[in-house]
Amino acid sequence: MESATLPSPLTTPDAIKAFAALAQESRLAIFRLLVEHAPEGLAAGAIGEALGVPAATLSFHLKELLHAGLVTSRQAGRFVYYAPVLGTVDRLVGFLTDNCCVASGNDCAPKGSPRARR
Repeated sequence: MESATLPSPLTTPDAIKAFAALAQESRLAIFRLLVEHAPEGLAAGAIGEALGVPAATLSFHLKELLHAGLVTSRQAGRFVYYAPVLGTVDRLVGFLTDNCCVASGNDCAPKGSPRARR
């Protein structure tokens, strides 16, 4: 029986990159919209239309989310679709909660945190 490979914990620089990408109103709105449409995602035009973001501005924000590893893109005909990388979100939550309750001696780490998998 094969064991599933667990994703490696997020590094501090990668977490900072993801937080920085999400620390902007339009990018956070884009990401939240894509999460609603996971796993398929949405075409860039549909994202812009839904959020009222001009194409050039949308392109800039999507590039930042791609660079942070929070979304992927795929070409389908003449459309580019963007989808959230839910694994990165899981790793980000794990990064935030890895040391949850350590000082109190409790083990309250969420299931997805690296400590809960040990």
